[in-house]
Amino acid sequence: MVNPGMEKNAFLLLLAAVSGAFVWLLLPYYGALFWAAILAILFRPLQRYMGLKFGLSRNLTALITLLICLLIAILPVVFTANLLVKQAGSLYQKIETGELDIGAYLSQLKALLPTYLQVQMDHLGLDNLNGLREKAVSGAMEGSQKVATQAFTFGQSTFNFLIGFFVMLYLLFFFLRDGPELVRKIRMAIPLEEKQKRRLQLNFIRVVRATVKGNVLIAVTQGALGGLMFWFLDVPNPLLWSVLMALLSLLPAVGAAIVWAPVAGYFLLTGAIWQGVLLMLFGVLVIGLVDNVLRPILVGRDTRMPDYMILVSTLGGLTLFGLNGFVIGPLIAALFLSCWGIFTDNKKTINLP
Repeated sequence: MVNPGMEKNAFLLLLAAVSGAFVWLLLPYYGALFWAAILAILFRPLQRYMGLKFGLSRNLTALITLLICLLIAILPVVFTANLLVKQAGSLYQKIETGELDIGAYLSQLKALLPTYLQVQMDHLGLDNLNGLREKAVSGAMEGSQKVATQAFTFGQSTFNFLIGFFVMLYLLFFFLRDGPELVRKIRMAIPLEEKQKRRLQLNFIRVVRATVKGNVLIAVTQGALGGLMFWFLDVPNPLLWSVLMALLSLLPAVGAAIVWAPVAGYFLLTGAIWQGVLLMLFGVLVIGLVDNVLRPILVGRDTRMPDYMILVSTLGGLTLFGLNGFVIGPLIAALFLSCWGIFTDNKKTINLP
């Protein structure tokens, strides 16, 4: 007769092995799975509203919600990415052919500085700009080349991209249609009290909406405003700088100012006074205030994490997961805080050592 304890352990081992194998199978398309789940969470309120308001079936509301998501969230990202690759390719070609001489700009900027600042630079060993010039040129070429080569890479992997794209749309439809049932099954499988499971679920949904709807939309808004101002001031490659400002806006210790402030300083030093003053005022009064105005509306004060936690988790997520890490990193950090909060509350309740 089989020992019940051994049977249970063997089954748990089999369950862990099969689950690990299944996760391994999903790894090639983890991005599609991840974004399908994220978009389903974000657009679920819209689907629920249409079902209650118009009495539509689950299939129809899921399909309509999917089409709306495709129009306002997915296609604009694909279109922007295509334009970004083209502008990055153009920038790389200008640097490679010498049409855009970064070294000359650095020398020109130094010459425009006050004499006492140039003397201080000389004392600090910055009188020879060759090394700095080479690093700036190589860094700009490397960054623009990486983005530019995505056009070729995309051409080679179009089939894989299309598969991933349609997998995401396919999963998104079923996540929208069957989301409540999937959530119920997951909650049943988690060996926690119902109160704790509900708390984790609510925290997860809040974090997703705060990270994507809040942080990402705020970053996109800041990047778009900065890009429009760059376009108005006739700064080359405004879309490229717009995307860079949006990405940097996700980092609380950096922000979009690291892009627009040097450009404003360059305008002022080169005699383009009104352009520099306009960009400086726009950056401080418009771009800089977007976070303070929109974050309470889109995120809410109760879901905010400390700035240092957002910074570290975003950088770590970016390193480990690529572009998806801008969402995955803060999401993991917030769930980490939520789980430890539950543990601390339970420890106080049951007097754990």
